[in-house]
Amino acid sequence: MSGTPPTRLGSIKVLVVDDHAFFRRGLVSVLAEEPDIEVVGEAGDGEEAIARAAELRPDIVLLDVRMPKAGGIAACAGIKEAVPDAKIVMLTMSDEEEDLFEAIKAGATGYLLKEISVVELPEAVRAASNGQSFINPSMATKLIGEFAALARREEERGRAQPSTAPRLTGRETEVLRLVARGLNNRDIADRLFISDNTVKNHVRNILEKLQLHSRTEAAVYAIREKFLDADDTDEGGPVPRGK
Repeated sequence: MSGTPPTRLGSIKVLVVDDHAFFRRGLVSVLAEEPDIEVVGEAGDGEEAIARAAELRPDIVLLDVRMPKAGGIAACAGIKEAVPDAKIVMLTMSDEEEDLFEAIKAGATGYLLKEISVVELPEAVRAASNGQSFINPSMATKLIGEFAALARREEERGRAQPSTAPRLTGRETEVLRLVARGLNNRDIADRLFISDNTVKNHVRNILEKLQLHSRTEAAVYAIREKFLDADDTDEGGPVPRGK
C-alpha cells in the first residue's frame, strides 16, 4: 500500500498511539534501539489509530486510554475488529480499575502504566508478540481482587439459588420423596389419600419438569438434591411395595 514504509523481515511491527506527540516520540526512540522491533507507524487519536492499524497491519499496538475523538477503549475494540491478530497493549497514566476491566473486555492483552522503564517496554512488546499478557503489577493485583470478588458473588448466588431446576409444587415434592423411598403409585395414593391416576399425573409432571426419563432417575435425583429428610424412614421396617 502506498505510504506504508517497508518493514524488516522477522521484526515485530509496532504501531504507537498517543495524543501527546512528545511522549509518543519518546516511545518510538526507545523501541528503535531494539533490533527485533520496528515501529511502522504512529497515531495521535483513536480514530486515526483504527485507520492506521487497518492500513499497516501491525503485530502490536501500544495504545493510550485517554485520547480525543475516539478513546483508547473504543479504539481497542475497533482495532481488534479491523485487525483481529493484532495484540494491543494499553500504555496509560490511568490506574483506574474500570479502565483496566473495560480494556481487557475490549480485547487488550496488556495494561501498563506510563511509569514503565525503558527496559520493561521492549520486554512488554516481546511478551505480547509471544501471546503473553503483560500487566502492571499494581493493576494485576486489582484484577486478581476483582476476579476473587466475582467468584465470591457467584458462590453466594449459588447458595441463594441452589438449584436451577424448575420448581416443583408442594404435592409434587411429596410424591417425589415417596418415589425415592420406593413406593409404587398405589402406595403413594394410599399415603396421600389421592387416586392412582392423580399420582400418575404427578409423576409425569415431575419427570417433564426435571427432564428425567424414569422413576429410577427421579429417585436418584431426589437423593442427590437432598429431597429426603433424615427422618424420611418408616418405623418398623421397610416400606411395603404393594398390596
